[in-house]
Amino acid sequence: MIEEQAELCPEIEKSFELIGKRWTGLIIYVLFSGPKRFSEIHTLIPDLSKRVLTERMKELEGHGIVLRHVIPERPIRTEYLLTKKGNELAKILGPISQWAIKWMKVK
Repeated sequence: MIEEQAELCPEIEKSFELIGKRWTGLIIYVLFSGPKRFSEIHTLIPDLSKRVLTERMKELEGHGIVLRHVIPERPIRTEYLLTKKGNELAKILGPISQWAIKWMKVK
């Protein structure tokens, strides 16, 4: 539970800024079910442009939330998966998705 007099600290502000960026939460949510290739993520979130997806993936990788894994088989493939840090964040998004299904009806 959030304390009434909780003070915002830079870490909390930075976290909400990151999660609040358009598409970031959905990308993390999609990766929670397991590793995905770039094209799979793009297919699952079709309104997300490839340019923005590339930006978000680099940002999430830079924050240690997503790991870019190159599979050296022929043909060479790249998968993205959540790190331990990313999985902990994704667990928080589960209840948000349940809330969304209940309260955010799309007309």
